[in-house]
Amino acid sequence: MRSIRILLAAAALALAGPSAVHAAPLSAYGGLPSIDEIRLSPDGSTLAVIASDGVKRSLLVRPTAGGAPKVFAVGEAKVRRIDWLGTDQLIITTSQTGKPIDLLGPRREWLMGFSLDLKDDKVRPLLAKSLAKTTTGTHFRDAGSDLIGAMNTMAGPPLVRLVDGKPTLFLQAIAFKDTQGLLTIVQSNPRNGAQKIVEFGGNDTDEILLGADGAPVARSDYDGKSGRWSLKLRRPGSGSWAEVRSVAAKIDRPYMVGLGRDGQSVLLAEPDASGYLLREVGPDGAASDPLDVRDADGAIFDPETHRLIGVQALVGDERRYTFFDPRDQKAWNAVQAAFKGDPVRLESWTQDRQKIVVAVDSARDGPGYALVDLGARKGAWLAARYEKILPEDIAKVQALRFKASDGLQLTGYLTLPNGQPARNLPLVVLAHGGPEARDTPGFDWWSQAIASRGYAVLRVNFRGSDGFGRGFVEAGYGQWGRKMQTDLSDGVRHLAAQGLVDPKRVCIAGASYGGYAALAGATLDPGVYRCAASVAGLSDLRRLVEDEGRVSQRYWKRFMGVQKLGDPALAEISPLTHVGRVSIPILLVHGRDDTVVPLEQSRIMAEALQKAGKPVEYVVQDGEDHWLSRGETRLQMLTATMAFIEKHNPPN
Repeated sequence: MRSIRILLAAAALALAGPSAVHAAPLSAYGGLPSIDEIRLSPDGSTLAVIASDGVKRSLLVRPTAGGAPKVFAVGEAKVRRIDWLGTDQLIITTSQTGKPIDLLGPRREWLMGFSLDLKDDKVRPLLAKSLAKTTTGTHFRDAGSDLIGAMNTMAGPPLVRLVDGKPTLFLQAIAFKDTQGLLTIVQSNPRNGAQKIVEFGGNDTDEILLGADGAPVARSDYDGKSGRWSLKLRRPGSGSWAEVRSVAAKIDRPYMVGLGRDGQSVLLAEPDASGYLLREVGPDGAASDPLDVRDADGAIFDPETHRLIGVQALVGDERRYTFFDPRDQKAWNAVQAAFKGDPVRLESWTQDRQKIVVAVDSARDGPGYALVDLGARKGAWLAARYEKILPEDIAKVQALRFKASDGLQLTGYLTLPNGQPARNLPLVVLAHGGPEARDTPGFDWWSQAIASRGYAVLRVNFRGSDGFGRGFVEAGYGQWGRKMQTDLSDGVRHLAAQGLVDPKRVCIAGASYGGYAALAGATLDPGVYRCAASVAGLSDLRRLVEDEGRVSQRYWKRFMGVQKLGDPALAEISPLTHVGRVSIPILLVHGRDDTVVPLEQSRIMAEALQKAGKPVEYVVQDGEDHWLSRGETRLQMLTATMAFIEKHNPPN
């Protein structure tokens, strides 16, 4: 596949590194991806690419037909997405950690918006002007009246709609009225800085849905105290809202997905015993029966009209796209067929949907991007996601099925090191985060890096993982540190029984909930592992739950199996409580800017282990958040964990 790389050759040359004799260096796996995102312009003439050298990011803009790219340095800014506004402007969304002055609440990750004008190559910040002096088109206040203030951050991703045939930018902002921060929709012209407030939400508004013309059509409100969720529709010809649907939802609540198939209705996802159902609510407030779609993980919308045209899902190990129009389905089937069984994901497409950028996860060549031209009936390879990882550096991944000790059927993935017989291998159990998430069969940089050093890597979709039906998620309720934990060690025993791994040479690692699982492996499920590496993991569940908001507390108490904050069960499943049981070395790695799992969780665990005389290494990463967003610290984490594992569980 790599032999037909043509469109980003110049960028690829700048990013490519020398090939290793035996395995790629850790920096090839642990640095930022060479290509992180590719977006086609609406007319298909230009590609915008977020690229990196592993540490610093750049934005590349080049004609689809080829030629030298324009390169805009981004540095260490955390770019979260790029969007086209017409054919000559890009909207760049970044994030940074902070706590705004004069606002109550903890530090958090804030979204920032910028426009890049390709006519003059200038970058301009969005929401830089005060909304208090902005003209409004709403009925909430007269034009020219003042708000208390507004933030220069975004409350959600930017939205592009066609207004009078012209691409128009809408921003989800936060404005303050009577000291209350309100979700606010702002129409923005990045070139001249003009802003117009289109809509204010209410005190409890968490979403506002725009129609294809940019006009607000629906909003949802949620009262976290009572748990009441409601859907409101804009009354035709007026500025008022009509409530058409409400439900008590203290944990699992409905949410708006987008516009329905007709482009006028609201597509609603509602919790059900089997998962979430999709239904359409018309302008008159009437709700349809649930749509006859199965295995829907995400909706697919037309890039011009924004109406629902299909759904996609990961069913078992297969990524499926289902389109409502048979012509669309036929076209997508042809796209998939062109890649001979490799998983393909829709990444970006033109306004007419005739040119498509797809992400391809090849078992032979690794992950990358390709451009498909449906009209010309041809495709071209664009670039590998990790240019410094060659096909020979990619370890084989095989799917597993085994039963937990209580008989529950589990699945997972085993990555085997290259060049070694699959017999009595050293093993690293790599637990996923969430915990209501899942591992997938595709390329995983962390497990590939571990395998490149001679280890087998086991990833288990333990009970409570998403993607296997509602019943499987619910099987994890109350099982933190209990059966969710023994599902992992049952996987170790399964592999050992087959002779694939040496049960005396097993370590456990993971991030977020996976970091908790690593610590729980050392404290709650002893005797299985030789070492444990926790990245941004939890050690004291009581502190976490106490620090969360009301809605989050309900969610966590469900998974942790407790009824109140003072429940002794929280201590029973907290690794911090059981430091005395630790008999293996522990590594703790945590970002100072983590706003999801506070650094305190690793700090207090490190202090307790040191006080008890237990072997522990503690690494604090300056400037890093919960998601390993910076190349330098991401590589620092990988280097530290591999050095730790190789020291305490040598591969040879």
